[in-house]
Amino acid sequence: MGCKEGATARPTPHTGKGVVYFADVHWKKKNRERYRITYTTDGTIYKHVDSFAEIPAEAGDMVFVDTIPLSHTDGVIELLRRGVQVYYLRRLTIQKRKRDELRLPKTAKGDIKTLMVIDRRWFRRVSEDFLVMRRMISTYRMLMKTYQQYLNRYKAVSERERDRLRPVIESLVEQMDEMAEKIAEEAGRRYPAYNKLVDVLEIRGNAKAMEALAEVLLPEWRSWRRIRNFFGLWPRDKKTRYHRSKTARKALERLVMSVKGYGVKGGDLEEVLKTIWITLKTQKTGPPA
Repeated sequence: MGCKEGATARPTPHTGKGVVYFADVHWKKKNRERYRITYTTDGTIYKHVDSFAEIPAEAGDMVFVDTIPLSHTDGVIELLRRGVQVYYLRRLTIQKRKRDELRLPKTAKGDIKTLMVIDRRWFRRVSEDFLVMRRMISTYRMLMKTYQQYLNRYKAVSERERDRLRPVIESLVEQMDEMAEKIAEEAGRRYPAYNKLVDVLEIRGNAKAMEALAEVLLPEWRSWRRIRNFFGLWPRDKKTRYHRSKTARKALERLVMSVKGYGVKGGDLEEVLKTIWITLKTQKTGPPA
């Protein structure tokens, strides 16, 4: 579908000379199963599209967005291949706090006006490698969650009912192994330091551990302090609130269990994380993303 313009809207010029677009992704009112994208360049004229690929941005332009749903991965990749720089907000809590400060309504236009005043250091520039790996890892997480749900039910039912659940669990395990191998293969192709880390951690041949390593490499590795806090390895005696990713922490725990075995402690998590950090620094290739 093409973009829908208001009665007073004028076409956005296709200059490709650093035009900045601000976009908000929200649910459709009539169909809650699909997203809609509202965007603007000046905060006055707003347009609506169904895909990021329909935003008329060209090489040299920038697009700032609050979030990138997995279903819109292909559209964002198309923008990147045009030469457009795409940035998404690191934490949605920043948007909510700023919107409350400005007393703006919780609408698409209100959210876009909030994005326009947020400092750009709170946005992360995305790459095709990051988007592809994020989508594959998300699929693996869904399989793993489904597997855990069935496993819990398997333990709670009688032996007769277990016979019916056993084939489903075995099928899920097989699909998880296949997905883990695909993720490891893709990470080895897209991340220069990935294969080096696999050898340093001695996990080659362990598909689940290699998948966990790819998931650990997904966030930005900008500084040791930030990445340490991101994985929840801050001192327990401080009351300062740090941002932590639960999914990233679980991936790190799975990786450490593969390297160290069961009964791992916080020190083991930090040791493996620091090994990854030092290896990335010595590779002179910078962060994987």
